[in-house]
Amino acid sequence: MRLRVTRRQLIAGSLVTVLVAGLVGWAALPSPASYRTSEQRISVRTGPDDATEVQLDTTLYLPKSATADKPVPAILLAHGFGGTKQSVRGDAEDFADLGYAVLTWTAQGFGRSTGEIHLDHPDWEVKDAQRLIDWLAARPDIAKDGGDPKVAAVGGSYGGALALLLAAQDKRVDAIVPMITWNDLSTAFLPNGVFKKQWAGLFFGNGSADPLNAAPQGSPGDPQCGRFAKDICQAYLKIATSGQAGPGEIARLKESSPAPVLDRIKAPTLLIQGQVDTLFPLSEGDANARGIAANGTPVRVAWFTGGHDGGTGPQSEVDRLRYLTAQWLDHYVKGNGDAPSGSFTYARVSGLNAQGRGLVTSASSVDDYPGLGGTGRSFDLQGPPQSIANPPDGTPAAISSLPIANIASLLNEGVSAEIPGQHADFVSAPLTEAYDAAGAPTVRIRAASETGEAVLFVKLYDVPAKGAASIPDGLIAPIRLTGLPKSLADAQPVTVTLPAVVHRFEAGSRVRVTVATADTAYWSPPEPAVYQVAVDGAVTLPTIAGTPIANPNVIWRYVLAGLIAAILLGLAIVLVVARRRTRRIDRSVDADLVDTPLVVRGLRKEYADFVAVSKVDFTVQRGQVVGLLGPNGAGKTTSLRVLMGLTRPTAGEILVFGHRLLPGAPVLSRVGALVEGPGFLPHLTGAQNLELYWKATGRPLEDAHFEEAYDIAGLGTAVTRRVKTYSHGMKQRLAIAQAMLGLPELLVLDEPTDGLDPPQIAEMRKVLRRYATGGRAVLVSSHLLAEVEQTCTDVVVMHKGEVVAAGPVDDIVGDSPTVQLDVSDVDAAEKVLEELTGVRSVAWSGGRGLVVDIDGRPRAEVVAALVQAGVGIDRVTPRRRLEDAFLSLVGGDTKASGER
Repeated sequence: MRLRVTRRQLIAGSLVTVLVAGLVGWAALPSPASYRTSEQRISVRTGPDDATEVQLDTTLYLPKSATADKPVPAILLAHGFGGTKQSVRGDAEDFADLGYAVLTWTAQGFGRSTGEIHLDHPDWEVKDAQRLIDWLAARPDIAKDGGDPKVAAVGGSYGGALALLLAAQDKRVDAIVPMITWNDLSTAFLPNGVFKKQWAGLFFGNGSADPLNAAPQGSPGDPQCGRFAKDICQAYLKIATSGQAGPGEIARLKESSPAPVLDRIKAPTLLIQGQVDTLFPLSEGDANARGIAANGTPVRVAWFTGGHDGGTGPQSEVDRLRYLTAQWLDHYVKGNGDAPSGSFTYARVSGLNAQGRGLVTSASSVDDYPGLGGTGRSFDLQGPPQSIANPPDGTPAAISSLPIANIASLLNEGVSAEIPGQHADFVSAPLTEAYDAAGAPTVRIRAASETGEAVLFVKLYDVPAKGAASIPDGLIAPIRLTGLPKSLADAQPVTVTLPAVVHRFEAGSRVRVTVATADTAYWSPPEPAVYQVAVDGAVTLPTIAGTPIANPNVIWRYVLAGLIAAILLGLAIVLVVARRRTRRIDRSVDADLVDTPLVVRGLRKEYADFVAVSKVDFTVQRGQVVGLLGPNGAGKTTSLRVLMGLTRPTAGEILVFGHRLLPGAPVLSRVGALVEGPGFLPHLTGAQNLELYWKATGRPLEDAHFEEAYDIAGLGTAVTRRVKTYSHGMKQRLAIAQAMLGLPELLVLDEPTDGLDPPQIAEMRKVLRRYATGGRAVLVSSHLLAEVEQTCTDVVVMHKGEVVAAGPVDDIVGDSPTVQLDVSDVDAAEKVLEELTGVRSVAWSGGRGLVVDIDGRPRAEVVAALVQAGVGIDRVTPRRRLEDAFLSLVGGDTKASGER
């Protein structure tokens, strides 16, 4: 039976959808911002015996509804290390919209606050926060419970540790949400006794070299320590010099750590930890969760696909964490609703969206937090005992992670992940099915050393059937071994626990354990040595059996089931009609053009206040490299966006191999594109990014032609590095490789040479010409006219939203009305030429040369006019450059007439 939908039914369904959607929005979303802000410098007494006065730069976000009669609960919102109160402004506004008074402040030692950096010491930064609670408690518009203010502490990294330490020290805190923070600074910066020098250096540099943190006026300051407290500065300098921490340094780091005081935390705690974090990995959050829960305090743990190395993650992850945070505070601070159910949620990367630009994640929940062990599965490893060398002073060293992207400018493309002779590999058989690892892998190794000790770096690799091997999230395990025998035969096995990961190993992939001697992120022994290493048996990868969360960022529990049903009914009617209409249009194919890559007819695109493209017609045939030219605002990018289905035209049509183009049309699978710049996941390698993109297309891996794309784009070994280490030019080359995956029949590139150096541009010229052979076609938009002239077979020139010329490059250049004149008197010649009818432009080209656009006027008449005026002419040369033709076609007008 066919479903018939009348126009009246369609309108009715649409109205129901709009009406109910409005009701849902009214019921489930917070009202628009309705708060006021006030900035104030608050003086607090802090330090041992409250002997020091510190000025804290604060901002209070207060709902306008808050009064003494209607007080509201409060949130102390702390920033990360090196930040200020402005760093958390967006979050403060969101919480204020939810009805909380939010107090933000700049920690002492940063920004405009006075004092020194003590790394969240209980006598300093934690006491500062207590004084801020006192300040809130004195306000009549802050809700109280038995005289104490209703207050939560929320913060990330530096601010997250502060929330933990504050809750341990001040029982007035009703709930906390610490994010991506530490449990023990001594283990975070010296895991297994190995100094994490790269991150430590960044921490120290952020507090000692920031110009905002200069010493107060009139003070000589300390060029070595900046605004760090002396004890912290001296501890860092000692550890950084020797690579080891003594008992005094360990004790000082523990004073700034939640680990010793977790048993004092009674405030319900939502712990959020990042899965892509080489600074504070999941083990830090796990230790916090177990320590707090051991005393019966409610604890919930959430892992997400970001962290100090991975950022905030995709929007779906941001929404999920916002929902969890709001739900937690709503119950434990406002006293609304039941206690949140479930103790643990996590997510993993599952691919890219259909456009290849957005990350897709899949989240799951578990009733009982499994920790890092999960349920393990072992994978046998093959590989003989091997000898590896420790280089002097740890140079050269392998690169496993880079905490900040600008270090990438110091690297060249020849750097590889592992250094030959300095690592040993132990590999599993190919996996027969995909396996989702979630937790901390373990492996048993044996080691021997002539010196009796060794520092080693144990790494877990995913080695896919095709593509480059990679370390999931760049996480590795440094270990310091002592009392080692000289012979491996006498060595006892040591169990190594690697950092926890959430990662899918695809079917056909191999699991590899690599043991290396030096890594750029860590300190290594300065003396050269040779170690013997072996792996006993297998590597164990834990997994977690979670329940998938279909849409964690939507608060369905607050929406009536009847309203949902009404929405679905209305949408169903609209989608059925839209699908039937789309199928009918998709069947409309021009049989005469099925072998023509691209035909653009009467294309027009209007926006509310201007016309971006008024009328565009051109064709791209097989074997052509067509250059799309035009000044800024001519409409080139708009035309390409319509071509790629990213926006709909107002009028006209685009046919790709005879198929009329619609957003998401199947024929787009025959098109590769680079439009509006590259967008990649920084914590994944180049190869991983391209593999994720291709998987999102749903096409077989063997159809991708990865190696050919790498070769065409000239990526070399760079595909094995994480994208956060790439220069702009390398990202551009990766984007070109992505566009060429699958060797599409039509390739569309917007400014492909952006960021490339001259040799790379010359190579790209050859690549595009070679690509168009064999029946493929290329459309390239560029502002480099000389490159277009040397690269393209044909050009299309746009100006003010229209095509003003199209055809073979030689024909367009041949029609150029421009000549080069060498004259005896440049000034006199310019005056004569500017007065001649028909001459459109005169430009000095250096020396005694002039470039003249005579607009079709006979050259003899121009020469005669100059001679009659007494100007000598040494040479008249036709100008046959594309640049001249272009300027002639656009009338010399290269100014933008609007954003197109």
